[in-house]
Amino acid sequence: MDEKKQKEKLSPGAQPFTHKLTVTAMLSAASAVLMFIDFPIPIMPSFIKLDVSEMPALLASFSLGPVYGVIVCLLKNLINLFRTTTAGVGEFCNFLLGAVFVLVAGLVYHKMRSRKGALIGSLIGAFMMAALSLPINYYITYPIYANFMPMEAIVGMYSAIFPVVHNLFDCLLIFNVPFTFFKGLLDVWLTFLLYKSLSPVLHR
Repeated sequence: MDEKKQKEKLSPGAQPFTHKLTVTAMLSAASAVLMFIDFPIPIMPSFIKLDVSEMPALLASFSLGPVYGVIVCLLKNLINLFRTTTAGVGEFCNFLLGAVFVLVAGLVYHKMRSRKGALIGSLIGAFMMAALSLPINYYITYPIYANFMPMEAIVGMYSAIFPVVHNLFDCLLIFNVPFTFFKGLLDVWLTFLLYKSLSPVLHR
């Protein structure tokens, strides 16, 4: 098979719609399970957990197209609504951040279809996700959380770890933004680690 036909075979547009649906469903299920499996981080407040549930969405974005990556982010959060402890607010914000991450990564990759393009897209996507986590958490997530826990108590949990922080903005800037970027980098690393072995399934 010549190089042109090989590229056509591997391009998202060349894959049957039924295959895309099947892979999207499979990756959404995997993403929902990974969202369920989270871990506390010693240097973060106890209510913040680490998971790698954006990794399957990133695989979908690279193999099927950016829109499918966003769909995986949506479906995994809809599935996790059945066990939500945040009245759906955490899932909504998780969807927004994850969608930005995988959409940007997928768009860059499908303009630069190479390993380098995937890496550049992933890093830009992770950076965008981390940057947007500040306004999304500041204006949406934490004001709603404050209805269940006083803002002073929330900030106090951050201050107990790093006494320099005295307000929500400082907490998010010093803790959440770097944490979100690290989380994105972890998803990127796992995606690059697994992509080659999963490629036969993702690309038929």
